[in-house]
Amino acid sequence: MRDGPHSPTSRGHGKYEHLVKLARENPAIKVAVVHPCDDVSLQSAIEARRLHLIEPILVGPEARIRRVAAEHALDIGGMEILDTPHSHASAAKGVELAAAGHVEAIMKGSLHTDEVMGAVVSRQPGIRTARRISHCFIMDVPNHPQPLIITDAAVNIAPTLDEKVDIVQNAIDLAHALGAGEVRVAVLSAMETVSAKVPSTIEAAALCKMADRGQIIGALVDGPLALDNSISPEAAAIKNINSPVAGRANVLVVPDLEAGNMLAKSLSFLAGADAAGIVLGAKVPIILTSRADSLLTRLASCAVAVLVAAARRKSPSAAIR
Repeated sequence: MRDGPHSPTSRGHGKYEHLVKLARENPAIKVAVVHPCDDVSLQSAIEARRLHLIEPILVGPEARIRRVAAEHALDIGGMEILDTPHSHASAAKGVELAAAGHVEAIMKGSLHTDEVMGAVVSRQPGIRTARRISHCFIMDVPNHPQPLIITDAAVNIAPTLDEKVDIVQNAIDLAHALGAGEVRVAVLSAMETVSAKVPSTIEAAALCKMADRGQIIGALVDGPLALDNSISPEAAAIKNINSPVAGRANVLVVPDLEAGNMLAKSLSFLAGADAAGIVLGAKVPIILTSRADSLLTRLASCAVAVLVAAARRKSPSAAIR
């Protein structure tokens, strides 16, 4: 989506601008920008560097990177470039840098997400942890008072209950890193009552009990909840749902990837929302951007990674991994 009267850059971005401002209060982090072989990838790295969010290390075919920079009049002077022969090698090198502790985040360039994630989940050189890797969208929805975290709409297709525990915990830790004073997690289904006929309601109820027993920490967790009574106090009141989460959720946990993808894209294309993306559960956050993202959305994704890295430095034992 290019800039235009209805494009992301033409709308208000108070939530994302706040994230960028908050991130700039921390030191810039070293980031392996993997295969930045188009103008969008390079522009993102350059602008994030200008704002002192990241110190990019460009990982990819050097001649191609320099040619793209010259063709689009992009100044990459002073940036370190690590030459690799192709995109698979770029992804592997980025993960290698993270595994060795040379960078605090990985940023996707002009290669397919599957290539990046294939290198991330590889056992060698190894940036996996005991945590399940999951994706979070940080949605800036017009007329909604706060950012909404949606998980998982990009990595886990049909997660099991045990995998959802990690998915929920990753999102809670992210919300704290972004400065949420109180994290309120709604585990979504098509209804707010538990029914054996709808498996997602049973898993939602189980996740809530796990939170009660300390298997999930750091948030208020409630579910099953339908989308309307998760984010609308009026809808929750109509249904007589008495809950500190209902109507006030800032984290939405979807039943599966299909539901999450539809929810995020509905918000983007019907409600004019923007979606910054981050992958958690590895030793470093992975910044996922798209050519369709506005520049500010891409910068917001970088800002999220900076805040996650800062939270890990302050609490090395924290599980934002």
